[in-house]
Amino acid sequence: MTSTAFAPAVLNVDLDALARNYRTLETVTGRPVNPVVKADGYGLGAAAVTKRLMAEGARTFFVARAAEGVRLREAIGPEPVIYILDGCHGDAAAMLKASSLRPVINHPTQLQTWQAAGGGACALQLDTGMNRLGFRVEDAPEPFEGLELVMTHLACADEPSNPLNRAQRDAYAAAVTRYPGVTHSFANSGGCFLGPDFAFDVVRPGICLYGGGPEGRPHEKIAPVASLIAQAVQVRDVPAGETVGYSQGYKAETPMRVATVGAGYADGVLRSYSPRGQVFIAGEMRPIIGRVSMDVLAVDVTGLDVQAGDPVELYGANRLIDDAATAAGTISYELLTSITPRVPRVYKG
Repeated sequence: MTSTAFAPAVLNVDLDALARNYRTLETVTGRPVNPVVKADGYGLGAAAVTKRLMAEGARTFFVARAAEGVRLREAIGPEPVIYILDGCHGDAAAMLKASSLRPVINHPTQLQTWQAAGGGACALQLDTGMNRLGFRVEDAPEPFEGLELVMTHLACADEPSNPLNRAQRDAYAAAVTRYPGVTHSFANSGGCFLGPDFAFDVVRPGICLYGGGPEGRPHEKIAPVASLIAQAVQVRDVPAGETVGYSQGYKAETPMRVATVGAGYADGVLRSYSPRGQVFIAGEMRPIIGRVSMDVLAVDVTGLDVQAGDPVELYGANRLIDDAATAAGTISYELLTSITPRVPRVYKG
């Protein structure tokens, strides 16, 4: 058994790849890209990714919460437009106005609240079939002062053949004829790949900027951006018949070599990675064995020349994030946004 000084897992963020994905989405759609940078830039660091996207030409961004918008405004300055997808709730109007944030109005009460606070630039969301947020099309308000953008959200854009995509598109196209002279925004990441008639005026991608494919699997035009890299902390021989991890989660049928890797669910490595998860180590894909613990996990490295301190890629250029997500029974969005604050973000590019 060998050991070495421990270094924590890190999330490497390739800002050049982020920029390439931004330009790809501009090319695919032929429209301006208004990035979604909510949930701290999908876990990658909203300030860093937004600043790089601004360097590529982006000037309008979307976050979910007012507090996110306040932090982002402090980080990027007064020029860019920041929309708050949650809208305007209760006494949030004062916060929005103080930071020059624009609410996405989702309900008559929000519209009343915003106008009672003096109104100003804002967006309107229409519900065209997702039944999540926004005015039903038949209940949509008349145009009002301050309205700059009208949007909706696709429910099934990751399923190109789903008929709801076209139904939502047609419902939206009919509805926005009531709002001439404002920006019309329809396509999310998946919607960017559904065809030119889904693009409208601007597109609002999220996951494709950060390396996830538009259909929940790797896509040739989307470059990996985030790499979660840990290291082997110890490497040990496990005799046949012995078990590995909590609750005897894995039994060695034959003698094997096992690497204990310094990443666990307290870093954002989902427990559901086991038993189907794999990592890239010593030039090969190798399975995670036993249960993912709070701070470590175990990998079968039998037959490999692995030493304590060697790097282990949980996802990145070799283990693509959509494949890792599928093995964990989830989606790339959850993998990225689950990475905890104790994991350093390291930027290049």
